[in-house]
Amino acid sequence: MEKMTRIATPEELSGKKWYVVDATGQTVGRLSVAVATLLRGKNKVFYTSHQDAGDYVIVVNASKVAFTGKKWSQKMYYRHSGYPGGFKSATAKEVRERKPEHLIVHAVKGMLPKNKLANQFMSRLKVYAAEAHPHQAQNPEVYAIAGGR
Repeated sequence: MEKMTRIATPEELSGKKWYVVDATGQTVGRLSVAVATLLRGKNKVFYTSHQDAGDYVIVVNASKVAFTGKKWSQKMYYRHSGYPGGFKSATAKEVRERKPEHLIVHAVKGMLPKNKLANQFMSRLKVYAAEAHPHQAQNPEVYAIAGGR
């Protein structure tokens, strides 16, 4: 008998939870793996790679994340406006000072699959530089990530 992939029912896929993750002292890579797992729904029993079974994730204190080693001064972030001479680069420290949410958004986006579901996953990611967030009405569950510095 052939093994078949179990497909989640619409009722299972419709119940999306909200999680809040505190980024204080967390390493960016390890935090991003945990957030990407929640966004994709890989923590659920009925996970299938071609269905969107993920939840909403709120990341607070993005300005207090950690990098290992000398990455604050050596890791570079690049962007291009599309115009001649529009290439810009910044170190991780400069990005944290200007827009700390970008550190986590960029890392999580890189850990998601490069397909049509990625935009759906990213639309459920909410990142805030401080402790406050406007999603208290959704009653988010605190999701603790093991480790940290």
